[in-house]
Amino acid sequence: MNEAFTQIDGGDLDLLIIADHASAHVPADVDLEIDAALLRNHIAVDIGVTEVSALLAEQLGCTAILGGVSRLVIDLNREDDAPGLLPVMSDGHVIPGNRHADLADRMIRFHHPYHHQITQLLDGMGSPFILSIHSFTPKLTSDPGQQRPWDIGILYNEDDRAARIAIPLLREAGLHVGDQLPYSGKLLNATMNRHAEANGIPYLGVEMRQDLVGDAAGQRRFADILGPIALECRSRLA
Repeated sequence: MNEAFTQIDGGDLDLLIIADHASAHVPADVDLEIDAALLRNHIAVDIGVTEVSALLAEQLGCTAILGGVSRLVIDLNREDDAPGLLPVMSDGHVIPGNRHADLADRMIRFHHPYHHQITQLLDGMGSPFILSIHSFTPKLTSDPGQQRPWDIGILYNEDDRAARIAIPLLREAGLHVGDQLPYSGKLLNATMNRHAEANGIPYLGVEMRQDLVGDAAGQRRFADILGPIALECRSRLA
């Protein structure tokens, strides 16, 4: 098993599920100098993403690649030169252990192999489609007045083709959908910019609200909604 990622081989469909922030794992030789309880917090992991990705890989018969370490160890959804690769502060919490961490070592150990594997998987597909899965907290500690009422958000940078297909379908399924919310993919879309938009590969980027996918019933509900919509996007674009 590669420490940079976990791969779920659900089948041969040319659809790749990518979950950058699926893990809260911190390797034993990495000391973030934080309370271990924070590893269950949204600053460390996208809650619900691992479970929904696994359900979707089985349901769709496709591959999923899940980031293997916490976003506090290295943020896999950042460009190679982005300042947020090693967060020293996240939603009001200080991450002291990252202040003097070796960025180059963590890039070589985690970031590069993760993205190399994504490239390899996409290169092996004839007509790939990407489903990018994240989740967001309904309430920020650092900005408690900010309202985040959406059930799901759809993010993109320049390529909104799948978004235009998915948003009305998600609304028909009864979800409160944010278009470029709770934040814009024009500001943060690194993995999709690199692997999808730069290569003309169609993709759907989703952000699920964490309190709705925090248990098995919610995870199954979102997988059941997202699966057919991802297939519809793929059939019309890939």
